[in-house]
Amino acid sequence: MDVKFKTLSDVAKIPEKAHPSDAGFDLFCSGFNYPPSIDSILFIEATTGIALEIPEGYVGLVFPRSSISNTRHMMRNSVGVIDSGYRGEIKLRFSVDDSDTKYKIGDKIGQIIFLRLPKINLVKSEDLSSSERSSGGFGSTGS
Repeated sequence: MDVKFKTLSDVAKIPEKAHPSDAGFDLFCSGFNYPPSIDSILFIEATTGIALEIPEGYVGLVFPRSSISNTRHMMRNSVGVIDSGYRGEIKLRFSVDDSDTKYKIGDKIGQIIFLRLPKINLVKSEDLSSSERSSGGFGSTGS
């Protein structure tokens, strides 16, 4: 499957896989925006300088990279959903609670995985089949 992309910045790097067997394409930082803080939480929005044309019937899912665990950053909408109709820049928003760890232009800041979407029809029903779990929710299967 081909996914068209365009660069929106002179410093944009093309998403790439580190290894052919990797599921995700690394996304690279091309710049920063600083949205207003909320309840004293500082946000940073890292831009990629990349826009995609994801084919209809597919979705792009943006995840943090595992290396984020070496920082105090947290991706705010993890997982990001990029619908096939979106043509804008891919951006990742992080909360940051220290000033010692910062992403720099050219750093790997996330990864995108492309998945085919099944055709789903929601059907209203008064009865759902029973299951072993039933309505057990948060923490119902143990810690």
